[in-house]
Amino acid sequence: MDAHSGSTPQTPPPGCPMHQGQPTALYGEDFAADPDWFYDRMRAAGPVAQVELAPGVDATLVIQHETALRVLQNPALFVRDSRRWNALNDGRIPMDSPVLPMMFYRPNSLFSDGAEHLRFRKATTDSLNRINVSRLGRDVERVADYLIDQFSERGSADLLNDYARLLPLLLFNQLFGCPADIGDRMTRGIAGIFDGGEGALRANDELTSSLLELVALKRRNPGDDVTTWLVQHPAGLNDEELKDQLVVMLSAGIEPVSSLICSSVLLLLSAEGTRGAGMLVEDAMDNVLWNNPPIANYATHYPVQDISLGETTLRANDPVVISFAAANTDPTLTDARLTLSKGAHLAWGAGPHACPAKSPAQLITLTAIERILNALPDLTLSLPEEKLEWRPGPFHRAPVAMPVHFSPTPAHRTPPPPPNIPNRPTGTAPVQGQPAPGAHRKQKGWWSSFLDVFRV
Repeated sequence: MDAHSGSTPQTPPPGCPMHQGQPTALYGEDFAADPDWFYDRMRAAGPVAQVELAPGVDATLVIQHETALRVLQNPALFVRDSRRWNALNDGRIPMDSPVLPMMFYRPNSLFSDGAEHLRFRKATTDSLNRINVSRLGRDVERVADYLIDQFSERGSADLLNDYARLLPLLLFNQLFGCPADIGDRMTRGIAGIFDGGEGALRANDELTSSLLELVALKRRNPGDDVTTWLVQHPAGLNDEELKDQLVVMLSAGIEPVSSLICSSVLLLLSAEGTRGAGMLVEDAMDNVLWNNPPIANYATHYPVQDISLGETTLRANDPVVISFAAANTDPTLTDARLTLSKGAHLAWGAGPHACPAKSPAQLITLTAIERILNALPDLTLSLPEEKLEWRPGPFHRAPVAMPVHFSPTPAHRTPPPPPNIPNRPTGTAPVQGQPAPGAHRKQKGWWSSFLDVFRV
């Protein structure tokens, strides 16, 4: 789906880095509003471009499909261990930078190479492979029905913050065996590191403490859940390693899935993809993954030596970021894409670090979309598509909100919520915020209240 806005200028505005040969900022509102406009103009310089991920954080962005594959599939020349990062080691990266929680080294499969990567990856894939697919589908339906019941009688909702963002949060808390209080803190932490901003590092601290507590709990009291399977895996991961496998599994499974749900529904409701035109849900998902992937720019690599890509020489140990969004829409693929299989896009990555959770993520997304379209058959976007706002940030492609309306429908698919269920805060945070001064530390969040309903 094209995201071009009619209000986007056709030439760079005065002071734009494109006029001055400076790195292109990927974190401002202009980039969030229409990233394709920027990708198109970066392509004029070749297969890569110099960008700024956050103030003071420079990187090389790979925007050509063939070059992206060259990096992703060549672990001998391009590695993932960010402890090599020149600018960070030299003290040139602000330690309060909002992108650090998404870029600094963690002992997990995302930031490792060689034998260490194989050890972490096997623990992850073996644990994910133990998920019962039939049960997962039923759990998605149950969570989806519960969430739809919360707004079905109103006749209107924010499809992102009332549904698409909450569903994977609640579902993954179940899959990973999170008790209510740990789940509340974990969900706040994940949302915070993706949103970035001033609270990113604080959110990372909250996520770290909650997951270490979860690991300790599962060592004492094993359960039938992914966390326990990781703890018991023959790889023998220590607590720090376990915590950071959980970070990458939960982060990759929650925020991107919520955006894929929302963007796929948006396409189905848009003029180019109305259900009357017969577009299948699977086709809408595939269209989004090709043209508007939820993880737009990530998979940071570090060259082990100086190397040339096009006319640009990459310096050893400087960050190289893959633009999945730009590579998928590379003009050189215009004809080739017609003969490529649906899964040939790069939204799931490629090479040794390709996403290991592709199948469950697709099942969750497909079921969530079908569930809400069947429950609310006249679902309609409440504002023109071009008026939607997109969250600033270098890594994701996610709307701020997605208001919809529909014919009010009685809530009857799940038990009614207890009277003390809290109001979820507005804005991008999908869970209960920090307690007000003087409030009890055990004040319930969204996850706690969800568990209360299912204990009825």
